[in-house]
Amino acid sequence: MLDVLGHKAFLGLHNMGRFARFIWDAITASLYSISNPSTYSLIWTQMHIIGVRSVPVVMITGAFVGMTLAVQAYDQLAGMGLEEHLGVLINVSVVKELGPVLAAIMLAGRVGGALTAELGTMKVTEQIEAVKSMGTDPVKYLVAPRVLACLLLTPFLIIFADLMGIMGGYFVSVIQFDINARAYWEFSASGVELWDVSIGVIKGFFFGCAIAAISCYKGFTCKEGAHGVGEACTEAFVASFISILALDFILAIMAKTIYSMFWPLKSLV
Repeated sequence: MLDVLGHKAFLGLHNMGRFARFIWDAITASLYSISNPSTYSLIWTQMHIIGVRSVPVVMITGAFVGMTLAVQAYDQLAGMGLEEHLGVLINVSVVKELGPVLAAIMLAGRVGGALTAELGTMKVTEQIEAVKSMGTDPVKYLVAPRVLACLLLTPFLIIFADLMGIMGGYFVSVIQFDINARAYWEFSASGVELWDVSIGVIKGFFFGCAIAAISCYKGFTCKEGAHGVGEACTEAFVASFISILALDFILAIMAKTIYSMFWPLKSLV
């Protein structure tokens, strides 16, 4: 029993070391790609695949999040005569937490799975080894453009999700529940601060980096055969999902601490 636990602990530490080394290689390769204009074409291609093609699904996700929040919260606020404050609840929840997290989860499913499957197939068919044999670093050629594309475009996708979430909540609140539109926007403007929007966007950089790094690592280290590629895709999504939730928790604590340091009176309200 102890031998089994020790073996699993050793494997866990070994995998953590491999992942840390892969992250370091990806960071150095990304810095090289930024300073080398010849790699920009690879980055633009990945930005189109990862960012532009993800806009519809992210916008649909944000819209339904806002509409669902409006439906769920209306009865509670209407019972207290505060239905005109519905916009504050919807918009703060969307721009600060639900928009960034759900948009990142959708990206982990759509983009992360695609990255893992693509790189995993290249690993199984020995295309990565072929890249090495030509004297090219596969991390610089395959990983860095994908990491940079996710890192740069995830915050913009979160903005799209926030916008559609706000519009979806407005549609249900004003059109369906007949809340006064002017009061809805006035209370929303007074309750939602630039800080709330900024925190959601900043989270996008961390979420995008985590999704790309985990997905590329799983693709580079997948097992042989179709089963290995499928298993790597599953592991990549699960690991990305957990990392998104963990990062969201850590960043929420950090944001609250920073806000309390600079605006102590507002944090008590």
